[in-house]
Amino acid sequence: MSEEAHDQAHRHDPVYDSLHATAEFRALRSAYRKFVFPATVAFLVWYLLYVFCSNWADGFMDAKLVGNINVALIFGLLQFATTFGIAYFYANYSTKHLDPLARKLDEEYETGKRQL
Repeated sequence: MSEEAHDQAHRHDPVYDSLHATAEFRALRSAYRKFVFPATVAFLVWYLLYVFCSNWADGFMDAKLVGNINVALIFGLLQFATTFGIAYFYANYSTKHLDPLARKLDEEYETGKRQL
């Protein structure tokens, strides 16, 4: 890596630094965390429940529901449904709560860069 590229990588844009210190930026990060942390914890608990039941609740997971379809198969399919559901809810949440804040900050960033 050249000296110039190395120096450029370590420099911060002063406009970004000033935006980073604003209440709007903190609100954006807070709104992001408000969705992501609980959703991640909920999904991990749900996933680990599936893993633990698969290992230690054989009788429950082997229970037939309809024909050869058992609880384990339904749990496995629900893992996929949960993943798509979280992605759908995140997209809606982001559109409603995150994108307006991010657009405002982006406009301020671009305005600040033009003024430098």
